Amino acid sequence: MAKPGRPRKDANAGDARQRIIDATVAIISQKGADAVTVRSVCEKSGLSNGTFYHHFANKDELMMEFVHDSLFGEAQLNHPLDQIAERICDLYLHLLRGYMGMGKDFMKSFYSTNNTALSAYMGTHDGAFAPGTIMEKSEVEMRAAQDAGLVDPAADAHTICCDICTIVKGCVFEWCLEDGRMDVEAALHRLVGNYLRPYLRG
Repeated sequence: MAKPGRPRKDANAGDARQRIIDATVAIISQKGADAVTVRSVCEKSGLSNGTFYHHFANKDELMMEFVHDSLFGEAQLNHPLDQIAERICDLYLHLLRGYMGMGKDFMKSFYSTNNTALSAYMGTHDGAFAPGTIMEKSEVEMRAAQDAGLVDPAADAHTICCDICTIVKGCVFEWCLEDGRMDVEAALHRLVGNYLRPYLRG
């Protein structure tokens, strides 16, 4: 293991950050999210503690990298606002495709009830979604659809988006249970579409 302290002078910042992320993916895939510690990541990546803390404040901040949409770039929404169910699915599929690209072993181990980063990200705090999350974006889209007269204005947009988040998590768990054989995209479109149908107007 590299000695703790300041980052090595020859450690390229972008390369070091990616090595930390790659090491974390490998640990999660092989041993599960619970096995991720600052020490295990530094050992796996061959980087020092100082380099780790140069990029991440702690383990929790590192784990949030895997559930924050900035990891996958800007979401491209392929459907217009008047197709709000499909538009919401666009948001979540942006995130899920990134997850699935890391492989089945990663997904099975990451979607654990013990993964505090996942629960912190895909949950609410004081009745609101965390800023910059897929869930917050989905609520913005839902309220825009209400303002446009496309969704029942009396409906609770926040509760609807909480329910959709639960549907998404259920699809992911089912995909993991079926060892990746499930068509998660088709299931997500079907379930979200059916759920939103009673709220749609016009």
